[in-house]
Amino acid sequence: MSLTDTAIRKAKADAKPTKLFDGGGLFLLVTLAGQKYWRLKFRFAGKEKLLSLGVYPETGLKDARERRDAARKLLANGVDPAVERKVQKAARVELAANSFENVAREWYAKHAPGWAPSHGEKIIRRFERDVFPWIGGRAIADIKAPELLSVVRRIEERGALDTAHRALQNCGQVFRYAVATGRAERDWSVDLRGALPPAGHENYPSITEPAKVADMLRAFEAFQGTFVVQCALRLAPLWFVRPGELRQARWSGFNLERAEWRYITSKTKTEHLVPLARQAVAILRELHALTGHREYVFPGRDPKKPMSEAAINAALRRMGYDTKTEITGHGFRAMARTILHEQLHFPSEVIEHQLAHKVPDALGTAYNRTRFIHDRIRMMQVWADYLETLKASAPVVPRGMLHDA
Repeated sequence: MSLTDTAIRKAKADAKPTKLFDGGGLFLLVTLAGQKYWRLKFRFAGKEKLLSLGVYPETGLKDARERRDAARKLLANGVDPAVERKVQKAARVELAANSFENVAREWYAKHAPGWAPSHGEKIIRRFERDVFPWIGGRAIADIKAPELLSVVRRIEERGALDTAHRALQNCGQVFRYAVATGRAERDWSVDLRGALPPAGHENYPSITEPAKVADMLRAFEAFQGTFVVQCALRLAPLWFVRPGELRQARWSGFNLERAEWRYITSKTKTEHLVPLARQAVAILRELHALTGHREYVFPGRDPKKPMSEAAINAALRRMGYDTKTEITGHGFRAMARTILHEQLHFPSEVIEHQLAHKVPDALGTAYNRTRFIHDRIRMMQVWADYLETLKASAPVVPRGMLHDA
């Protein structure tokens, strides 16, 4: 006699566990503690076996019968359902281990320690937002070019073409890692070259007109925010380093007596030397009284961490500057490069070395921290003097800065 939902709900064990049979080998095992387990009794290769089919009430009578019928179909085809279940479980475990997301996170974990934190955060956020939801659970070996293209085109269609290109590049890095570790046959991103329209890269907005620079510097002096952020604003144009390098500056890298700052650049991972003009040293000595006992020159709300990545741009917006069209924290580099070359007539190679760019020369050597150091020391002081003059009055452009010494 077949079971009913009512009979199952009321079923209880007395002196020992009770079995209630439904037919086709399916029965409900009721324990003394009241738990109810679905079991299937079957014979395979002359041996009697049991297969678990779930727990009541999570698995109802209808579901238990469907699972019984599926198992009996396997038996009819000469397949042991218990062995098949183990095979399927192993396949699921292997799929999880070799899914695109798992391989991508493994690749990320191996490379992230060598990246700037902000760079690594952007990459993992890009994966989590734009890639994992669509192909993260797929076995990386099963993903082909059309499926990958649909992922990056979805990004393109929302107007984020540059992000689409970066996502495709990151996916290619993951595929190549999977190939190297034996989990994929090839990098399908190679087949998608040219599939996306070229990304038009815009330069960071910057102010290069001396009169506007003067207005900005005066705005920095009148800034009503925290003293730490104001000092960062005043030092940013003097140093024109990358925003992340500015906000993560550590006091341990400064020698105010020698007027220099040494740190490891975020791009080239090489030591860089910033000569400190007397104006910069004066600001640092003033700031040292407030943050000198901290690790970071510009601590954030949590004094054990540097100020926020958004602090400089937020301060610029607070003063009325549009960080999309006028100036950003990164724009001080373009400002210095342009004015130092066009107005103050410093050679490009001196400026580029101070920007910590790789500048191959005739001997094939690239950037090193002390190349053109005497010219750079002079340039940084001339630059600080020039900005000070701009801030105080009408622009005055010195001439022959490198050749009148």
